[in-house]
Amino acid sequence: MFPNVLEVARALIKERVRAGETVIDATMGNGNDTLFLAQLVQESGRVIAFDIQPLAMEKTKERLVREGVADRVEMRLVSHEEIQSLQEQVGAIMFNLGYLPGGDKEITTQAASTIRAIESGLKLLRPGGIMTVMIYWGHSAGQVEKDAVESFCQTLSQMDYLVLKYQYINQQNQAPFLLAVERRGE
Repeated sequence: MFPNVLEVARALIKERVRAGETVIDATMGNGNDTLFLAQLVQESGRVIAFDIQPLAMEKTKERLVREGVADRVEMRLVSHEEIQSLQEQVGAIMFNLGYLPGGDKEITTQAASTIRAIESGLKLLRPGGIMTVMIYWGHSAGQVEKDAVESFCQTLSQMDYLVLKYQYINQQNQAPFLLAVERRGE
């Protein structure tokens, strides 16, 4: 059986991230990716996690404390657009677009702010670093965001970035898919 899209995203990140690096969870949600990244970078690493919803931050903090890794995560209750305020190079950035599972489905990521966050994040990736973008598009703003993100990624120079799309094409109901962007170089 093929791995699901989340398994592929995590495998791609695991191949590239080293202990001690800084990584970003652009959409912390329920904290699953934040925890994965915190465990991956180990004690000497750092995760910067973004979300606009207090509920996401609360659930993530509970999970990180329970797993004993909260000290390596900096949580920011702001839009993922604020990635642009960071200066340091990072090994990986994870996005899960859509809405907070178990939260208000009317609060979703939006095309314009997501494109700005992706664009800023790509500038932070070290050579060989990776950005994964899980696109959940079965909601009201999802189609617009999906189209915008795919269009933006298609414009990235192949000299600077490699872009992979991993998607099951025979699924119904707008199945989620993965875009992975690797920064080329050294």
